[in-house]
Amino acid sequence: MSAGGNYMSDARYQALPGFRDLAPQEYALRTYLLDAWRKVAHRYGFVEWEAPMVEPTDLYLKKSGGELPTQLFRFKDQGERDVSLRPELTASLGRIVATRHLDYNKPLKWYEIGPCFRYEKPQKGRLREFVQFNADILGEAGEGADAELLALAIDCMRELGFKETDFVVRVSDREVWLQYAAQHGIPEERAQDFLSVIDKLERDRPEISAEKLASFGLAREQVTDFIAHPPAGVSPRYDVVREELKARGLSNYVQLDLSVVRGLAYYTGLVFEIFDQAHSLRAVAGGGRYDGLISTLTDGSVDMPATGFAMGDAVIAHLIEACPEARARRDAALAPHTCDVCLVLAAPEMRSSMLSLASTLRDAGVRVDVPLSQSKLTKQLRHAERCGATYAAVIGTEYPSIELKSMATRESRRIPLEQLICELIPH
Repeated sequence: MSAGGNYMSDARYQALPGFRDLAPQEYALRTYLLDAWRKVAHRYGFVEWEAPMVEPTDLYLKKSGGELPTQLFRFKDQGERDVSLRPELTASLGRIVATRHLDYNKPLKWYEIGPCFRYEKPQKGRLREFVQFNADILGEAGEGADAELLALAIDCMRELGFKETDFVVRVSDREVWLQYAAQHGIPEERAQDFLSVIDKLERDRPEISAEKLASFGLAREQVTDFIAHPPAGVSPRYDVVREELKARGLSNYVQLDLSVVRGLAYYTGLVFEIFDQAHSLRAVAGGGRYDGLISTLTDGSVDMPATGFAMGDAVIAHLIEACPEARARRDAALAPHTCDVCLVLAAPEMRSSMLSLASTLRDAGVRVDVPLSQSKLTKQLRHAERCGATYAAVIGTEYPSIELKSMATRESRRIPLEQLICELIPH
């Protein structure tokens, strides 16, 4: 058996469960997503930031709640510090802003794109390592910040080719549920547990959620009826945000849905999740207002309102595959085009001239591919076609006269070297 056979059959050398190898084609898809996120974020005036991949575990335990503490990649480093790979970015953002907020004008409009890690069961759209786009507005408590953030999330979806019929933004308000809990005699210290039950209402079996709600003195039907038929004006903040989105032409993308609560304990007001219209996948994105987090992280020394959301690459890749227009846009963006021109060597004795030309064009920003060894002319032209080159420039004994071949039309013309350089170098 060959060494390659041993390598491929040995499980020790395969990616761990929930982690991915990204060959060039898969990496190109990730780059496509990242480019779209950055483009929209910049249109909205957001600036990019970054945080360490490893943080003190206490940062995530201080006010996260839900399942997050059980999903940490947690270990002790060589200094015996309790640390974790970052499972999300909001806590890191809060730490950075708490220490640096005086350096910046408010409100802060920051975004981040990078890997996160959660030790959970790998499944469709859910991995243990994933890339996440995070966008946050800090230092603004008004509904305008919530509307701006929702508009950004919607435009990220539109940038990728998704239409109104492909996805929906389900918006809720935690304040509504806190008022509901108070009205039904649920003590304040149990409110977070109650919110956790509401958060799992769609995922738990009916008999399980009924049992959980009974411990709060509530019938499941009572709660589900409230979700299905919320009183008019139940969330004034949502009404304001919807009007702002209507002015932008985006209100048809959102709907009030009180079943959305979000699992992390630091959320305080409006929260939202983006789902495909068929609801065949987990949430594509989610977030909301977290006004108390920075105060908690600084033990009250810094208090700043904030709202934000995150969008992961794993789920959205599946949704792109399911939506024809988004898939067509992706395929067009990912069509092979690794170089602008392939230099084709027709006469081996002209290799030095070819390499000199390649350097001149590359120095000017032109993407150039060259043959690394001598091969037949037809093979070199097939290579130019496979890599999506715009042109093939054939260099033979007639140099500095060059045959320039359009790979799209197959038309050829002979031009002098100076004209080739003038046509290929961007102005």
